[in-house]
Amino acid sequence: MGTNKRRDGFEGQKLISLPEAVCQNHARKHAATSQVYITHIGYFPKAFAHYRLRKNGCKDDILFYCLRGRGWYRIGSRFFTVGPNQYVIIPATTKYLCYGADEEDPWTIYWVHFSGADMEGFNRSLHIGEFDGPRDIPVNEKGVQIWENMYRSLEMGYSTENLTNANFGLYHFITTFIYPDKHQPRKHPAEENYITQTIHYMRSHLHEKLTVEDIAATHQLSASYFSTLFRKATGMPPIDYFIHLKIQKACQLLFRDNLKVKDVAEAIGYDDPYHFSRLFKKHMNVSPEQYRASSRKGG
Repeated sequence: MGTNKRRDGFEGQKLISLPEAVCQNHARKHAATSQVYITHIGYFPKAFAHYRLRKNGCKDDILFYCLRGRGWYRIGSRFFTVGPNQYVIIPATTKYLCYGADEEDPWTIYWVHFSGADMEGFNRSLHIGEFDGPRDIPVNEKGVQIWENMYRSLEMGYSTENLTNANFGLYHFITTFIYPDKHQPRKHPAEENYITQTIHYMRSHLHEKLTVEDIAATHQLSASYFSTLFRKATGMPPIDYFIHLKIQKACQLLFRDNLKVKDVAEAIGYDDPYHFSRLFKKHMNVSPEQYRASSRKGG
């Protein structure tokens, strides 16, 4: 860990620090972007002697994306190193915090500070923790494109349009790191991962009664192993996800087609319309008839 203080700048760097009053006024007037908004944004190429000490922590979340070279950070008593094709989101904290570039191979980083009305709740909802450490990520071309768009918007001044565009982009930027598979170039269907294949399979069999064993067998996996992998990827057990897709289809049928509830139930694989109605209400908080009436009224 280096002790050299940060120099005034790095050749080729980009840096914008938004005035606090601008950030807060915009957030107060525009609820759509008050949850999270950019406070500082930068790009440091080969950031030799980059060093920052924050004894009382930072009220912003900080996202670093390391393209090349190496860096490090310390939060509380924990020390982490960051290398190429890794990112880290350091949540807002009051703990001792410092970070900087490796002395021999300084990092090249895109970074963003962002804050909001309830950062603790925001971080909790996305499972962002203080000691998560750096995460590996494929080359994030999409994230860099979004970063450039955010930066260009702010570079043109702090009009409502520029701030709103940049802050909406922030959500998209963050998701390219948290859900990288969703933002990689689309593969040929034959090369898609089995989770995507499974969801396509479910969607084409909504009229059937599938079991976990049935679905796992399409990938020649055991039911228990398949369930573990599917839940890790989607956050839901396979059958719960299948039911979710069935209910989604039922909503479409109720809204679009003049079908009886019994016919809708049969279309998604339920012989008993009463069982279907109970299941629908459990997921949608209204009965199928109530959903149809309210949807058409709002249409």
